[in-house]
Amino acid sequence: MMKVFQGIEELRQAVGTHLGFSDWHTVTQRQIDTFAEATGDHQWIHVDPAKAAHGPFGSTIAHGYLTLSLVPMLVWQVYKVEGLTMGVNYGANKLRFPSPVPVDSQVRAGVELLSLVPGGGGYQLTAKVTVELAGAEKPACVVETVSILVP
Repeated sequence: MMKVFQGIEELRQAVGTHLGFSDWHTVTQRQIDTFAEATGDHQWIHVDPAKAAHGPFGSTIAHGYLTLSLVPMLVWQVYKVEGLTMGVNYGANKLRFPSPVPVDSQVRAGVELLSLVPGGGGYQLTAKVTVELAGAEKPACVVETVSILVP
C-alpha cells in the first residue's frame, strides 16, 4: 500500500524507516530489446536469446542500467509527498548490481528513507532502494537515490 506524506514535515518524521515495497514487475524480452535500442547496448547476453541460452546465465538478462531505470516507476508505487511544486532526480550515491535479472523474472523495490536536509532550492532526500529479484538470495540492485524536493 502506498504511503502518502502530507508535506515535508511529515516526510521528515519518516526518515530512518522502511516504507514498504512496490508491486512485482516482470522484466520482458521486449523491454530489454527496447532498452538496448534506446541505449545502443546490444550485447548478446541481453538481446540474443538463442546464444544466451548457452551462456553463463542460461537466458538473456536485463541490462544493469535497465534495472536501475525501473527504480522511479517502482518507488512511485511505495510513497508520494503531497504539496510539492516538484521533485527531481539529483543523482545516486552507492550503486551495485549483486544479481543478474533473467528475462521474464520479477523485481520489486523496497524503500528506506535515509536523510532529508535543506539543499538544492528545497530539500535533498536520500533513500536506499533495494530492487529484489523474486526467488533470489541477493538483490538485483541496491542504490542510494538522491532527489531534490521543492515545496
